[in-house]
Amino acid sequence: MARSKEFEINEVLDKAIQLFWAQGYEKTSMNELVNFMGIHRRSIYDTFGDKHALFIKALERYEAKQTNKMKFLVEKRTPVKEIIRELFEATIKNEGEPLGCFLVNSGVELGVLDPEVASLVDESYSRTEELLTSLVLQGQQSGEIKAGLEPEMISHYLMNAWLGLRTLVKTTSDQQKFNNIIAMTLSVLD
Repeated sequence: MARSKEFEINEVLDKAIQLFWAQGYEKTSMNELVNFMGIHRRSIYDTFGDKHALFIKALERYEAKQTNKMKFLVEKRTPVKEIIRELFEATIKNEGEPLGCFLVNSGVELGVLDPEVASLVDESYSRTEELLTSLVLQGQQSGEIKAGLEPEMISHYLMNAWLGLRTLVKTTSDQQKFNNIIAMTLSVLD
C-alpha cells in the first residue's frame, strides 16, 4: 500500500522559497533543503524532482503569490498613483521575509545561465509591465496621470525603477532614500 504524504506541498514549497530567497540557488544545498523544509530527501525527489525542479516550482509559487498580491492592490478603488505607490512601498517592507525579491534575485543569479529561470523571470516582468501600462492608461482616463505620456514607455520606466528598488533594498536600509526614489519616480506621472 502506498504511503500518503505527511506534508502539505505548498507549506514545504513556501519553506523552500524562504531558503532559496535568502541564500540563492547555488549556495543552497540539498541537505539544507531537507533540514529547512522538514521532509525527507526521498520525499523531495518524489514530489518535486531534483533541486532544480524544486527551485522552479518555488519560483512559480512565489510569482503566483506576488501576482495575487498585485491583483488585490489593483482591485482596490483607490487612485491609480496610490496603487503604484503601494506597489513600490511593498518592496521596501520585508516584514520577516528575506531582503529584495526572490524573482529578481533569481534572475540576477541565474538568468544568463539558466534559460528556464530567464523565461520565468521575463514572463513575470512582462505581466507586471502590462499591469503598469493598464494602470497608466486608467490614470490618464481619469485625469490623474499626464495624458501626453506614452503608457508602454512609462510602464518600462516604472518597472525599471521598481526593479532598482528591489535590488537597492538589499544594500541599504535608508528609508529616506527609498522615499525620495518613490517620490521622484511618481513625479514623472504628473
